[in-house]
Amino acid sequence: MTYSKLGDFINKLDQENELITIEHFVDPVLEITEITDRITKSNGKALLFKNTGTNFPILINAYGSDKRMLLALGRANYDEAGIEIENIFTQLTDKSSSLIGKLKMLPRLLKLAAIMPSSSRSKGTCQEVIQTNPDLGILPVLKCWPHDGGRFITLPMVHTVHPSTGKSNVGMYRMQVLDRNTTAMHWQRHKTGANHFEAWKKTGKKMPVAVALGGDPVYAYSATAPLPENINEYILAGFLRKKKVRLVKCLTNELYVPSDADIVIEGYVDPSEEMIWEGPFGDHTGFYSLADWYPRFHVTCITHCRNAVYPATIVGVPPQEDAWLAKATERIFLAPVRVTLQPEISDFHLPEAGVAHNLMVVKIDKSYPGQGLKVLSSMFGTGQMMFTKYLITVSGDVDIRNYTDLAQHIFRNTDFSRDLLFTRGPLDVLDHASDSFSVGGKMGIDATVKQPEELLYRNEEKIDINSSFENNFDKLVESGILTGYNLNLALSGIPVYIISADRTRNPAIIGIIVSELRKICRGTGSILFLVVDHTVDPLDIFTTSWQILGNSDPQRDHFNISDSSILIDGTIKAYREGGFPRKWPNVVCSDEVTIENIDKKWDMLGLGGFISSPSKKIISLRRNGKDEISLLR
Repeated sequence: MTYSKLGDFINKLDQENELITIEHFVDPVLEITEITDRITKSNGKALLFKNTGTNFPILINAYGSDKRMLLALGRANYDEAGIEIENIFTQLTDKSSSLIGKLKMLPRLLKLAAIMPSSSRSKGTCQEVIQTNPDLGILPVLKCWPHDGGRFITLPMVHTVHPSTGKSNVGMYRMQVLDRNTTAMHWQRHKTGANHFEAWKKTGKKMPVAVALGGDPVYAYSATAPLPENINEYILAGFLRKKKVRLVKCLTNELYVPSDADIVIEGYVDPSEEMIWEGPFGDHTGFYSLADWYPRFHVTCITHCRNAVYPATIVGVPPQEDAWLAKATERIFLAPVRVTLQPEISDFHLPEAGVAHNLMVVKIDKSYPGQGLKVLSSMFGTGQMMFTKYLITVSGDVDIRNYTDLAQHIFRNTDFSRDLLFTRGPLDVLDHASDSFSVGGKMGIDATVKQPEELLYRNEEKIDINSSFENNFDKLVESGILTGYNLNLALSGIPVYIISADRTRNPAIIGIIVSELRKICRGTGSILFLVVDHTVDPLDIFTTSWQILGNSDPQRDHFNISDSSILIDGTIKAYREGGFPRKWPNVVCSDEVTIENIDKKWDMLGLGGFISSPSKKIISLRRNGKDEISLLR
């Protein structure tokens, strides 16, 4: 099914009982985020806020379930598109195909040509209303979290073009509204938009930029997809929709945008201008991304269709709506990864606690010794996967989305003395745990089923998990070294011990814990000890996982406890001995006033049974009530 404007998609959501419409006024400053956070984390419906204080309703959480994600893509299931892509790649790369075989491919190639985007200089429905004296204040732009630097456009499709090659790109980069006709443009150093900006800088000319909002919901997904550079995102959109995307020329620059977009913001970035201070912003990592210098976007024109809807999303402590975008990518892009990069890959998964780039699990069809390590080495340097901090390879009969089965498989097939691969490389610029900005340590775990050659010289003894650890941990709590612990995983056969400690009272506490564990850890099997801050409940597995993955540099923060047992320090490094060379961000959560306001409004908004604020669980993790802390000593 194709959609024209967001209105068509909204009607479909309503027909499928996937939409809640809120008629009462809800403030785009903080309140819409608080409501959406409650609904998203309880697996609720899409939300249409009709009274936003502007002429534009807000649609949010539109992608926040499997059903809605598939409705947006127009597919019955995720694998359908993946299989189609795999068939195309297989045929196009089949070097053994005969002339007759190649001729048989022509109909398929013609079908592909039919979904290529088309460009027109005539006006589109996105230009039914034209504002040549642009004022961003007409839009209900959200301020998502209390310590955000301002209001942010969170679901923009940013169109740029390379000045020399003419290759276009559509990326999704948040935009902080600065005044009525300027925003910051947060394209990070690794993004195509930033590459285009650097190329325009060399020309000495202004860089044209156009931002589309809304339209067919497949556009926003395509803008987030990990396509190779110089591959037009609207080719993917056309492929998924099985219909070409019609593009129309902007009114004040030479860029082209979807004819059926709801809203278009035209303008330019002047590379000769000084950068502007952008942020902080409550980001998808669950922490505030710290303020930094980014280009200024000047708005020259705003156009929109009649009855336009403003699309938005929020990010923050996972899971959020973006988890379903990532899930779609897992399924749709499995085939290209397998065919073009690693043919032995049979599946991959990005767990929600890993916020897309902190943890990746890759399942392979293993046929020779060392293959798990080979895949680890390769993927740490491949495309978007170069940002991954923790990467695990598995093989055999294991469901990588069943975390109990996955954990049991990992410990059955991993010897920490032999199967860990440490390296350094690029990190996502939002990573805060590394000592250096956007580069740091990585850990690979080869948890594939081992072949005979890989079992030589391995110690097959296993730790005897019994009450002795509990007794020792009790003593460490009594002495003040630990503040809590969780043995539940270990007692269920998964040798993982989660412990908590207060580093604010003793910056050297990790060294003390390591020393104490070395005294009591007498076994030779693989045990994993995880340390979190005293404010984290060690019984909360999801929060613990998110904190460990976000707050650690795998190379710097792992400690050998025995020959094959390790500890990973997931505490805040700003409190370590000697301090930390960078500012340490705070966690993202609502403030008490906003939570109370929404509690009072809840019944009148028609949102169903009362849902408590997820921020109540996170507030205890805040530090000093600020967006960041810097404790250099």
